[in-house]
Amino acid sequence: MRRPSPEAVGLAEVAAFAVDVAFAAMLLAFAVDRYAPPQDLAWKPFSLDEPLGLATAAKLERVQDDPAACRAALTAGGVAFREAERRETGFCSTANAVRLGAGSRLSPAGPTMTCPLALTYALWSRQIAQPAARALLDAEITTVDHLGTYACRTIYGRPGARPSQHATAGALDVSGFHLSDGRRITVARNFRDPGPEGRFLRVTRGGACRLFGATLSPDYNAAHADHLHLDMSRYKLCR
Repeated sequence: MRRPSPEAVGLAEVAAFAVDVAFAAMLLAFAVDRYAPPQDLAWKPFSLDEPLGLATAAKLERVQDDPAACRAALTAGGVAFREAERRETGFCSTANAVRLGAGSRLSPAGPTMTCPLALTYALWSRQIAQPAARALLDAEITTVDHLGTYACRTIYGRPGARPSQHATAGALDVSGFHLSDGRRITVARNFRDPGPEGRFLRVTRGGACRLFGATLSPDYNAAHADHLHLDMSRYKLCR
């Protein structure tokens, strides 16, 4: 019987090694898919009920870019909403906008906001603000006070400035929180407090920075001394 050449033996060994590596990779992929937290896996569907993970931002952005998927994610998460009236005025628009239902806890209720903003707010409220209230304040958030969403204006209302995110219903200004124990925490009064109320506001601001485009607070400038500005701009700014 003719013995195989050294070259043939070498090729066979390489092929066997490749098969072993491929099999090990398949097993690893199966184990990751089965046992890793879904919030850490980019190929898993987005869910408002999952805590924030390594892949949350990427999955959220993917859903935000699809109007139908955005609304489906709100519905799957039990978030009630209705379509908002579409308005077009110069550089201002309410395209792809919704109004969240009473479960959003927003006051005034039902502001016009883009679906991406509504979805991101729902995630921030559910996975950041509410857990922070429980952990730091031993209470539940019952109402989230805000100063508005849609406003047809430029940044700071300056003539000739670029349009504000508010001009496309892509920003929400949160001014305070009502708690289940009767307390009311405001950005204007409590943001710099060293106690739990101040820590709560700073934690919710920090968590918002992981999800929103620009997150602005009293640390940014005097114009934001009384609210947290949360918007859907493409650039990241956390102050």
